[in-house]
Amino acid sequence: MESPKPLKLIDTHAHLDELDDVNLALDKAKEAGIIAIIAVGSNCQSNQKIIEICQKYPTFTYPALGLHPWELGKLKSSQIDDNLKFIEKNVTNAVAIGEIGLDYDKRVIKVASKELQKDVFSRLLRLAKKHQRPAIIHSRYAWKDAFELASETGVEKVVFHWFTGFSSVLKDIINAAYFISATPAAEYHEEHRRAIKEIPLDRLLLETDCPVVYGREIKYRSQPADVLRSLKAAAELKRLSPAIIGNQTTKNAIDLFAL
Repeated sequence: MESPKPLKLIDTHAHLDELDDVNLALDKAKEAGIIAIIAVGSNCQSNQKIIEICQKYPTFTYPALGLHPWELGKLKSSQIDDNLKFIEKNVTNAVAIGEIGLDYDKRVIKVASKELQKDVFSRLLRLAKKHQRPAIIHSRYAWKDAFELASETGVEKVVFHWFTGFSSVLKDIINAAYFISATPAAEYHEEHRRAIKEIPLDRLLLETDCPVVYGREIKYRSQPADVLRSLKAAAELKRLSPAIIGNQTTKNAIDLFAL
């Protein structure tokens, strides 16, 4: 009797430039049934590396170019401008603008004020709108502001990755027909679990955010193959089969990123 074929899955948010061994991680991903990975950038150097990785693995890895709010405290105003110019120069080869957004953790605000973050985020959202690219948004403790800026800018396609925010903002996300993505933290993080339960299936994606370290009792450094954990957790939370979740989230990702 043949073993069942693995589901065709897409990791919609992976920091491939931060992996120790990209080749090995991508081989394992293929074995796990992953058919595509959205490789997100976080600054100029990261974006350049992402482009190189995606050129090496075309039709399997797809670049998203971004400027993460965590990076802003390290950059002068002219360097921020340079980052945005690099993104715009290379945007035609990218499937999305991301990772971008806001982070109101006190450690981040200490080095990058809310005003600075909002200004840069708005500029990046305008780029996404101008070039008709989806925006992949980081919104830790800044869910309402991140939603409002995305909505005001008029970006049509938006992903709130690893959403853990308030139900009121989640309702706004649903009403705007934006997406959220499930990470392996769906196994244990209550706010994230609630969001996955509430989001309609046609607005759900899967991701790993690798190489983030997950787990409570037993910790592990994630890689794209761990999107299987995101799938399993989402299936349990939505009380649907992994096949239904896998097929729909893959369709969602293909449509959203025009893969």
